[in-house]
Parts: sequence; C-alpha cells; structure tokens
Amino acid sequence: MYADNELLFPPHAISPLRNERGPIWTDLVDHVASLPEDHPESLAFSLLMIRLDGCLSCETDSFRAMRGCVACAQQVLHRYKSPDADLLKRYGRCLREVRSHLGLPEEAGLAARAA
Repeated sequence: MYADNELLFPPHAISPLRNERGPIWTDLVDHVASLPEDHPESLAFSLLMIRLDGCLSCETDSFRAMRGCVACAQQVLHRYKSPDADLLKRYGRCLREVRSHLGLPEEAGLAARAA
C-alpha cells in the first residue's frame, strides 16, 4: 500500500539526488555518498534534506510519504530557486551544527570552503 516510507530523510536516498542540480551539488552528493552513514557529513546532509523537505511535518498517510523520500527530495530540489552555492552554505551550517552537537571540532572540508 505504501511506498518506501521513512520517518526522516534516510542515507540511502542521498545517491539518487546526484543529478538533480548542478556540478556543485553533484560534487557534494558524490562526496557525502562515499562516507559511512554515521559520519558527521552524512548526518549533516540528512539534516539539510530533513529541513528542506519538511520531514518533521510529513505524515505516513500523506501524498509525500506515499511517494517516498527520494521522490519528495527530488521534487523539493527541482523547486528550489536559489543557486547551488546556497545549498552548500546550508549544508555547511548543518555540518557545524552536527559537529557541535557531537562535541567535535570544526573541520576544514567541502562545506568549510563554501561557508
């Protein structure tokens, strides 16, 4: 009856988003998809998508949930009007937030170059 429903944006849905935006986005997705699911950068990407997609307000019987996380995220990325650099900055903020929550120091990386 339901598609592949998740409560929050799952790590397995990262790779299918690779070609949804431009080269900056593609580089970010490729980088994050190569990391373990529990890596701070993977968690930050999921946090970014949770916020963009509105996962916290998604109900299991909603049209969004029935279509699945990948389809929902693809639609959100297609409708997102700001440039990819803005997405990278948002990702950088999410990464800093995750690292802070985990008690890790800030690290220079893909997101740090964009911030």
